[in-house]
Amino acid sequence: MHIGDIAVHDVIEQELPFLRYREFFPTLTDEILDENRAWLSPDFLDPATEKIILRVQSYILKSPHHVILIDPCVGNQKPRPSRPMWHMLSGDRYQRNLAAVGLNPNDIDYVMCTHLHSDHVGWNTRLENGRWVPTFPKAKHLIAARELAHWTARQKENPEAFPWIADSVLPIVEAGLATIVNSSHELDDKVRLIPTPGHTIDHFSVEASHRNEKAIITGDMIHSPLQALYPNLGTFADYDSRQAEITRRAMLEKHCDTSTVFCTAHFPVCSVGRITRWGNAFKFIPLGEKP
Repeated sequence: MHIGDIAVHDVIEQELPFLRYREFFPTLTDEILDENRAWLSPDFLDPATEKIILRVQSYILKSPHHVILIDPCVGNQKPRPSRPMWHMLSGDRYQRNLAAVGLNPNDIDYVMCTHLHSDHVGWNTRLENGRWVPTFPKAKHLIAARELAHWTARQKENPEAFPWIADSVLPIVEAGLATIVNSSHELDDKVRLIPTPGHTIDHFSVEASHRNEKAIITGDMIHSPLQALYPNLGTFADYDSRQAEITRRAMLEKHCDTSTVFCTAHFPVCSVGRITRWGNAFKFIPLGEKP
């Protein structure tokens, strides 16, 4: 799609069942899950395993001035033993999908990591002769200051628990490609960061706008359309689920029943849509569908 003269593309790495719903959303009750099972299955809920189905993808913003890649997924050859679906990937789907939108790694001017979880930083680096080197060598990598400080401190205390910081974040810093910003940084008059804390300590989303048109690349501000209906549902990976709920409600309320398009990181099938009012909460409407 286009937001004025900014083209928006997705670059998909994978889409598959992840964790059981009750594990992913610890406060989710059987009653609420059962009430929503009919519409969740089979696109968002795998009936065979009761697992949430998640997409892992980047978004590309191509403006007349910049090419921006947001959230570089999991990456290849990354040791992630606690997440078998991400452990030591070796496919070429991501590279092929990047090429399909007419880009190669040297074309990227900016990489924006909405936060520093492993599925949002992986393609920052690639393995070359036993070393992790930048995948996008000409790009400035925008990272929120408190986010970087938090994760590098945790990695220093327990390196084995946070391997993605060592293989996908620190090499970017050491190469001088990291641009440390606050989470309300404005890149230019069309692209800016929006603080959306809670899922992580200094999480941000990205807003692209042109006159009356607007898209928000959400990052992990929201993981599932179920969280639009129940904004209080936090995930197992939240830094502060209460703050994440406050952030989510505020974002959904602000953009409810407007033309703003949400580009979500993990919704399968259709990741892009608008928000409408639904009782005392909200509903995600995929682009092209009627409320």
